[in-house]
Amino acid sequence: MIDLIVLLGNPGSHYARTRHNVGWLVAEHLPALRDASRQRKFLGDYAAVALGSNRVHVLWPLTFMNRCGESVGRLCAFFKIAPQRVLVVHDELELPFGVLSLRHGGGLGGHNGLKSVRSALTTADFLRLRIGISRPKHANVSSYVLSRFTPDEEPLLGDILDRAAEIIECCGAARSAEQGETLLRDYARVTVV
Repeated sequence: MIDLIVLLGNPGSHYARTRHNVGWLVAEHLPALRDASRQRKFLGDYAAVALGSNRVHVLWPLTFMNRCGESVGRLCAFFKIAPQRVLVVHDELELPFGVLSLRHGGGLGGHNGLKSVRSALTTADFLRLRIGISRPKHANVSSYVLSRFTPDEEPLLGDILDRAAEIIECCGAARSAEQGETLLRDYARVTVV
């Protein structure tokens, strides 16, 4: 079903464990990535791992969120990966904290990282694992996505990221379009906490 997993986030310790970096945080919960040898390539950190019997490329763009498409575009061009075989893992303001959603295509909801990926791939026809971070009630959205999780949210984050990792593993291990359709149906909306 997929050849590339893109984990969205911003480089630098200042952004570690922020809402916008939840895509990178998932990597800590994917067993296949724990011991994976990363290389600095394609304007990011790159690894190739086995998920099920499939070999899958994994990319952590290091170009900052607004330009992450440059990294994704280079890798896809090098390996000749079609957009439909890309899974982008990202934070999602429009989903409540604790909710995950696997979808194909759709609107980008103002997410600059997704806009950059769409620009590089010239289509929004890629898979997305949306990790709900909730929309702020009063805070500025830019400040909110760059903020850390609250003391109430932090203890729940592990379960959310574990479930997201399971979904990614299932997508990576899927071998047929039928399995892919089943995954899209089963994981269209998953409430973890």
